[in-house]
Amino acid sequence: MSAALSRVVIAGGGSAGWMAAAALSQALAGTGIAIALVESEEIGTVGVGEATIPPIHGFNQMIGVDETEFVKATRGTFKLGIEFVDWHRRGDRYFHPFGRYGDDFGLVPFHQQWLAARAEGDPTPLGAYSLSTLAAMHGRFGLPQGGGNSVFATYGYAYHFDAGLYAAYLRRLSEARGVVRHEGKIAGTHRDPATGHVTAVQLDDGRRIEGDLFLDCTGFRGLLIGEAMGVAYQDWSHWLPANRAIAVPTATAGPPTPYTRSTARDAGWQWRIPLQHRIGNGHVFCDGFTSAGEAEALLLANLDAAPIGEPRHLRFTTGRRETPWAGNVVAVGLASGFLEPLESTSLHLIQSAITLLLQWFPDRSFDPAVRAEYNRLATREWDTIRDFLILHYIATERDDTPFWRHCRAITPPDSLAEKMALFARTGRLLAREGDLFMDASWLAVLLGQGVVPQGHDALAAGIPPEHRRKILAAMRKVIADTAAQLPPHETTIGRQFRAG
Repeated sequence: MSAALSRVVIAGGGSAGWMAAAALSQALAGTGIAIALVESEEIGTVGVGEATIPPIHGFNQMIGVDETEFVKATRGTFKLGIEFVDWHRRGDRYFHPFGRYGDDFGLVPFHQQWLAARAEGDPTPLGAYSLSTLAAMHGRFGLPQGGGNSVFATYGYAYHFDAGLYAAYLRRLSEARGVVRHEGKIAGTHRDPATGHVTAVQLDDGRRIEGDLFLDCTGFRGLLIGEAMGVAYQDWSHWLPANRAIAVPTATAGPPTPYTRSTARDAGWQWRIPLQHRIGNGHVFCDGFTSAGEAEALLLANLDAAPIGEPRHLRFTTGRRETPWAGNVVAVGLASGFLEPLESTSLHLIQSAITLLLQWFPDRSFDPAVRAEYNRLATREWDTIRDFLILHYIATERDDTPFWRHCRAITPPDSLAEKMALFARTGRLLAREGDLFMDASWLAVLLGQGVVPQGHDALAAGIPPEHRRKILAAMRKVIADTAAQLPPHETTIGRQFRAG
């Protein structure tokens, strides 16, 4: 029987490093495994991951975070989904809500009943059956009430928050649980000549921080997974061509909306993320279709308020490591890859890597089968998110700029092409193993991007049209009435979550 690990070293801080430290310090309490984190105050963080998706609830619960304390500490707001503007065509907008649409009835999923009603002449949009959509569009938010049979069972939410404040909050939590922080820059690594495993990271002042398991949270640099372990990077630019981003904060501009906004631009898209104390803004673009100067000017011309900081320029290559775990090194966050924040998955991929590592936590033997299963599950999730992001670009009618004409000509991965084709014919959604985004998300984006099914499930005919109309009308009323009764988003924050 192999011995347990005694030391874990987290190389790098920021959101990835301190999320890992918080989770490991909670999960490994009482095991005797020491946790060290190495970071340098001189090295900045990317810090644009301010919007999240609902699985963050589970992560925060796992690490013992109180919701009220967390939202206050990070100056957070609540998020019911993402509004997409000008993606299908100029002048169009649609909403990707958290939660689900309606309730299933009959022998088919709810959306098949909606498609049947649509074929019978009912023009009601699918969003009328989403509590999250109606609440968001009216600026309302309340914490879910009632049990599993309540309309709130269809309602999901996440957060907007300051990623730097989140990292600082988790640092305090982690250090209180015994995580030891070492200030310094990593200058290199030491490796076991027999196994190839990393034995220590060398700091620029000569100190060596030794460990058994190393988490690479060094960002795009990938100092351990890339430079030390030599794991190759899969470039996905042929599917997702954006390679630059500019981020700039502005002052608040009225009550914060309970949703993120993504607005398509001539060579990319612009994000808007409202926090309590500011609005996070950014422009993701491809420098093959516009210059950095033009992209910055476009961003600054389309802000709701005056900037309160200088624009920060970032370069990236969309893709992922061939394997995020090599030897005794596990890449977390940007060291493992990058997917643009179009669907707010950046922080999710950090928490997912950490959660998966705890499910497949190694001992000193570093069993290759454990590592292989981790890599299979981790890369599968990256690939399914990749497909979802590609959908936004290729399913569009926009041909008004060279960038959008380029996107329309992209050949999607087979996994995405099959999913789109089946939905276009029948309205059926192929479920892929490991899909992060469930049917409601695919429905929102497919329909929002103009992929409208030609038919629907024949079993929907088991419900007579008149009966279907009555059920749908009753459902709409409950959802609309509930949305109208929710307090304004700003009121909910002020009552319980306002930062001091």
